[in-house]
Amino acid sequence: MTTGTTTDLYSEYLEIVRRRHTSRKFKEETIAREVFEQVVEAGRHACSGANSQPWEYIVVEDPKIKEQIGEYFIQEARARAKLKMGFPTPNYNGMKTAPGLIVALVDYRYVKAFPVLNDGSDLDRMYQENAQRILLQSLASSVMSMHLAAAALGYSSWWVTAIGQEKAQKALKPILGVPEVLHVIDILCFGHPEKEPYVRQKKPLEEILHWGRYDASHEKSDGEIQDWIENRRHKVMYRDESKVD
Repeated sequence: MTTGTTTDLYSEYLEIVRRRHTSRKFKEETIAREVFEQVVEAGRHACSGANSQPWEYIVVEDPKIKEQIGEYFIQEARARAKLKMGFPTPNYNGMKTAPGLIVALVDYRYVKAFPVLNDGSDLDRMYQENAQRILLQSLASSVMSMHLAAAALGYSSWWVTAIGQEKAQKALKPILGVPEVLHVIDILCFGHPEKEPYVRQKKPLEEILHWGRYDASHEKSDGEIQDWIENRRHKVMYRDESKVD
């Protein structure tokens, strides 16, 4: 039977989850180092495959470095636009002035901590692919914990992703002094929002929850997924802040 205490704790936790909103422009302020430590401390306690904890974090305080990082993403967005990907593009200028900016690093050498053969066989390649997924899932767990910590402290946040490609590594590692063996994977920006964040649409519970076996009536066709990408994706991502390539 659920006790009153655990019910209260769950309600408080769910309120934090619901309160975690994305902002891409923040008020000018200085984030105390104690706050950064509180946010990263939450990430430190996240779950990870083999308890490998394959993450490290860089707190960026120098405005010049923030400017360089933000400019990289602006240029990358322009490059994507030329490729006509049709992807809704956020305004990355907010990264340049984000009061809180934490860069997430991962060490791919930890894939050896997971089930792998290391003999170059087809079976090993299968396990290696799964090991990389475990590694990235572990990092995502840590980063999500930090987003929730920022929300609990009263901040809005911004999860900047899709930076694992080699081009991003070559651009960002020298700026941050990151050694070759580590990879820049995610960036967390946070602060008090310049304007009130809007609440994004979330799928209803009954649409994503299955009991016992998968409910085939929920299965979407390729056409339905494509329709969502072409006609609805931009509406649930950025709303008025969006610009579709």
